[in-house]
Amino acid sequence: MSDTLDLIKAILRQDCPDDETARQVLHAALEREIDVLVYCAVILGIGEAPAMERAAAWLDMAYFDVVPRNLSGSSAPVRLDALADIKCFRVMVLDIDVLFCAPDFSNLLAMKAYRRRHPALARQVCLVPASALRAYLVNACSSALIDGARQNLARRWPYAAAQLELTRPARWLFVSGLLVLLGAVILMPFLGPSVLGLLVLAMLAVPAAIRLAAIRHALVTPVAAAPEPIPDAELPVYSVLIPLRNEAHMVPQLQRAMAALDYPADKLDIKFVVEARSAATLVAVRQLLDDPRFSLVPVPEALPLTKPKALDFALPLCRGQHVVVYDAEDTPDPGQLRLAAARFRAEPDIECLQAELLIDNGRESLLTGLFAGEYAGLFGVMLPALAAWGLPVPLGGTSNHFRVSTLRALGGWDAFNVTEDADLGMRLARMRYRIGVLASSTQEEAPIRLKTWMNQRTRWLKGWMQTFIVHNRSPLRLYKEMGLVPMLVFEFLVLGMIVAPLLHCAFLLTLVGRLALGLPALPDTPLSWQVLYLGVFALGHGAVMAQTLLGLHRHRRYHLMLQQLALPFYWLLIAFAALRAVRELLDRPFHWAKTEHRPILSRRRHRHRSGTAPAPQVAPVYSAAGKLTP
Repeated sequence: MSDTLDLIKAILRQDCPDDETARQVLHAALEREIDVLVYCAVILGIGEAPAMERAAAWLDMAYFDVVPRNLSGSSAPVRLDALADIKCFRVMVLDIDVLFCAPDFSNLLAMKAYRRRHPALARQVCLVPASALRAYLVNACSSALIDGARQNLARRWPYAAAQLELTRPARWLFVSGLLVLLGAVILMPFLGPSVLGLLVLAMLAVPAAIRLAAIRHALVTPVAAAPEPIPDAELPVYSVLIPLRNEAHMVPQLQRAMAALDYPADKLDIKFVVEARSAATLVAVRQLLDDPRFSLVPVPEALPLTKPKALDFALPLCRGQHVVVYDAEDTPDPGQLRLAAARFRAEPDIECLQAELLIDNGRESLLTGLFAGEYAGLFGVMLPALAAWGLPVPLGGTSNHFRVSTLRALGGWDAFNVTEDADLGMRLARMRYRIGVLASSTQEEAPIRLKTWMNQRTRWLKGWMQTFIVHNRSPLRLYKEMGLVPMLVFEFLVLGMIVAPLLHCAFLLTLVGRLALGLPALPDTPLSWQVLYLGVFALGHGAVMAQTLLGLHRHRRYHLMLQQLALPFYWLLIAFAALRAVRELLDRPFHWAKTEHRPILSRRRHRHRSGTAPAPQVAPVYSAAGKLTP
C-alpha cells in the first residue's frame, strides 16, 4: 500500500500532499473500476503524457514523449487485430536492446518491485504515453495495415468482393439488363401482357408492397421500452471512427459534437481517420490531441481512395468492444453511445444498430426539403420495419454501431465498394446476424448545391449497383446463406432503388411524348392491362409519398410536407444520377466522389438570412397503444 500511495502522490504532485488524499483518489478509481493512472490522467485532467512522465520519474526510469522512428526490432505484430492491445515492444536503440512500454498503474508498481531486485532494468526500459506507443505502431505497421485494409474482405469473401467480382463482363451484363428493362417500359403499352412486362411491374409493385407494410408496421407497433441503463463503472470502452479528407473546416464542429457525448471520458476511444494527403486536416486534428479521448490515425495514400479503405485501416486500432462511424458533418445525440451500449447488453443477439439520421437543413431549399423527406421515410419507417422482420437492412453511411468482434469477423468494410454501408448490411444478412434500429438520432446536412447532390447520388446509385452485382455473382450460395425471403427482398429492394427512378423517367417520357404527338396516353391494348399498368405506377408513387409523409409526421416537420409534391421531379433528378452511375460503373467503378460539407455556423447564418430556423427534434409520436397521434 505504501508504494501505491507514493505513486499516486508522485503523479498528482502538489495536488496530493498526504496519504489521505491519495487514498481518496485510489478509492474513487476503484469505484469507477478504471485504472488509477487513467483516472488521474483523464478524470482529474492531468493529461496522459504528464502522468506517465511523473510515474517514470518516481521509478527513476527513462521517459520519452514520442518513440523515435526508424528503429529496428520486433515492433510489427504478427496479428494486426491484436494491435490495439499492445502495451510494449522491444527495439534496438544505439545497439542497446530497449523495451518501450506504456504500463498501467498495477504494472508500474510491479516494475518498482522488480527494479529494486534488478537495478539494471532502468537502462533497458523506456516509458512512453500510450498514445505515443500507438502512433509508433501505426507508423511501423502501416504497410501491413494498408494491405489488410485492401485485402482482408476479399480473403474472407473471395466469392463476394467488389475487388474480385466486379469484372468488366459482369458490369456490362448488368447494364445490358437495365437497358432491356427500360426498353420494356417504353414498349409495354404497345405489346400488352408479356412476361417481361410483368417482371417490370413486379419491380415496382413488390417494393411498393414492402413500403406499405412498413407504414402499417410503424402505425401499429408501440414504441419499445428503453433498455436498462448501464452504470458508468460497467460501461464498455467505445470506439468512434471519423473518416476525414480535406475537411479541416469541419474539425472544430466535430470536436464540439464529440466532446458533448455523454459517456465516461476514460472509456471513449475517438479516432480521427485522416487521409495523409489532407495536410490541413491533419494539422487541425493534431491541435485536439491534448484531449485524451482523441487520437489521430493518418492513412497512407493508396488506392482505392475510399472511405471504407480508411475505416478498414483504422479497425485493428480500435480499443473498444463496440465501434460507431460518424461523418464530418454529424452531430449525434449526446446519449447515443450509452443507449447503444445498453441495447447491445440487453439484446446479445444484436450485432449492429443503426441510429436514425435527421436532416437539419431541410428548410434551406426545395432540394434539401425533398432530401429531408426521403431520409425521414427511410430511417423512420422503412429500416425499422426491415429490422423488426429480420430482413436485410441497407445501412446508412453513418451512425452504424457494431460489436468490434463481429465487424472483424466479417472482414470489415469492402474497400472497393462506394456504398460500403449497404454492402455491409447485406453481409450481415448473409451471416444471419441480427440488425436493430436505435431510438436515437444524428443530425446531418443535406447537400445544398445541385452539383454536390448529383455527385453524391451518383456514387450511391453506383454503389448499389456494385452491391447487387457482387452479391449475385453466386446466386445459389446467396440463397443458401440468406434464405429465400430475405434474398428476394434484397433483390427487389436494391434493384428497385436503382431501376425505379429510371422506370419512372421512361414512363413519364413515353406518356408526355404520346400526348405531345396528339396520341392517347395509352395505346389500344386490353383495358385490364391499361388499368394494371397505370395502377402499379400509381401504387409505387403513392407508397413512396405515404412513407415520406409519415416519416415527416413522426418528427412534426409539417413545414416540409408541401414540398413533397415535387417528388416526381426529384425522381427525374435521381434518374439522371442513375444514368451517370451507369457510365461511372463502366468507366471508373471505384471512383469516390466526395461530398462537400459546411459547418453548422455557416448553415445557421444561411437560415438567419432566409428568416428560417431548424425544426426542433421530437420523439416519435406514438401512443401507448402504438397508434399515430395527430
